[in-house]
Amino acid sequence: MLLCWPYLSNCSLWVSQPCGCFFSTSNQRNSQFYSDPTEAVKDIPSGATILVGGFGLCGIPENLINSLLKTGIKSLTAVSNNAGVDNFGLGLLLQTKQIKRMISSYVGENAEFERQYLSGELEVELTPQGTLAERIRAGGAGVPAFFTATGYGTLIQEGGSPIKYNKDGTIAIASEKREVREFNGRHYIMEKAITGDFALVKAWKADKAGNIVFRKTARNFNQPMCKAAKVTIVEVEEVVDVGTFAEEDIHIPSIYVNRIVKGGSYEKRIEFKDIILHLYFIPLSVALSVCLSISFMAFFCLFIFQKRTVQKAQAEKPKPKKEADIVRERIIRRAALEFEDGMYGILENFTERCILIERLGNMYSLAQYPNHIDLCAGKETVTVLPGASYFSSDESFAMIRGGHVNLTMLGAMQVSKTGDLANWMIPGKMVKGMGGAMDLVASAGTKVVVTMEHSAKGGKHKILETCNLPLTGKQCVDRIITEKAVFDVDKNKGLTLIEVWEGLTPEDIKECTGAPFQVSINTCPQPQIVTLQTPLWPRPKSCQRTPETKL
Repeated sequence: MLLCWPYLSNCSLWVSQPCGCFFSTSNQRNSQFYSDPTEAVKDIPSGATILVGGFGLCGIPENLINSLLKTGIKSLTAVSNNAGVDNFGLGLLLQTKQIKRMISSYVGENAEFERQYLSGELEVELTPQGTLAERIRAGGAGVPAFFTATGYGTLIQEGGSPIKYNKDGTIAIASEKREVREFNGRHYIMEKAITGDFALVKAWKADKAGNIVFRKTARNFNQPMCKAAKVTIVEVEEVVDVGTFAEEDIHIPSIYVNRIVKGGSYEKRIEFKDIILHLYFIPLSVALSVCLSISFMAFFCLFIFQKRTVQKAQAEKPKPKKEADIVRERIIRRAALEFEDGMYGILENFTERCILIERLGNMYSLAQYPNHIDLCAGKETVTVLPGASYFSSDESFAMIRGGHVNLTMLGAMQVSKTGDLANWMIPGKMVKGMGGAMDLVASAGTKVVVTMEHSAKGGKHKILETCNLPLTGKQCVDRIITEKAVFDVDKNKGLTLIEVWEGLTPEDIKECTGAPFQVSINTCPQPQIVTLQTPLWPRPKSCQRTPETKL
């Protein structure tokens, strides 16, 4: 291949006038085309490091994974955001014990993944999702390491996070401590780039020159992984003639692609199918890069869903509301009031569940009732409205790290009085992975709001003086919203009670809270979105903020 770089900044001049150019050539690397995916992967040896694209089940290289299953190779190190589900995607290779180590951000709905990890059968290097994407991007760009604020003050920085357990539950292999440096008054940790021996990638189309394009959100981790392996193998749904793609529309040029396989068939499972009853949205013109995250997911538009089902399970009939459902509704009705700056939304009838959508994962904009189905990064079905855009996972977290997101909302297991957050694992018992949560709370200038039930099962405190679970972020929470109260959090002053659920008093809140707090002089009843005439903003005058006083 030949690369010409003009000295002159005015590109229109260098054609008509003589100018100096740099010339650079690469080794001849024409993409090879295969009809059999097994042939394309047959030289992958046991012990290889493979980068596997996709997010959940969206954009995974189904045929290449199934072919690896047939080869029977062992001791693989698999780099992938997650590992599919129990009986599909990388979950198949876990079942046959062909994977020795997973480098991932999220365990998710794969019960076998979690079981093998906790029983000591599988090594798992859990990495924040944005850090994982950037480590892969850096590897493809020849950058050996970089510094990020994500993970500072957590096990990621301190070391000691379990990579492999012994059978008795003790830690056999622990993560290494990260180097810390300070830049402009903030602490950052060093992360090393990731490269692989092979990348298994799913794309939509390839032309006969080896250029490829992705379809919508399926570019996710596929795009950066194309560039970070010695050998990149891409499976596509269609091979087209050269010239079919406009040059500016090509997502990955052929210089990164070694092998292309036309997939024979695709199941394209959908993990979660949502049925919407009501939709209330924020105009795109005033969205202002707001990012909401509940239980590790970030969204742009408010939906109320009747049900949420894993595809393999049969649809269930709507069930009567439980007390837990009522509690969650109360929390979300209050959380909706966090929208500001001209945003508005109406909430009327709630049924079983309400979820905020659309995630800063692989698309940006608003989403609505899923009639033309796309997948958001929450692995759920949505329809994207005009004006939306799609991008890769590394681009997604660049938006977050770069301070372009104003608001993050997420769940928690514990929050400390100074704003420490814990929400991703209970050592030795439960691990879902941090997903993108560590990245979301590490961005400077982003308001972090925690939505959670006030107490855990058995009445155990979740708001504590000090968290005793592994941290997601240190001194990162700005506000806590529960079904009983709302607290503002200051990393120096601590907690201030600003709202109380009707019928409760500050003394009631004190009894169920495991940390001391101050009380606003004009503490008000916790407001809720109730009727079609209730705007999200401005806040009712009866609930304006005033200085606090000690309880």
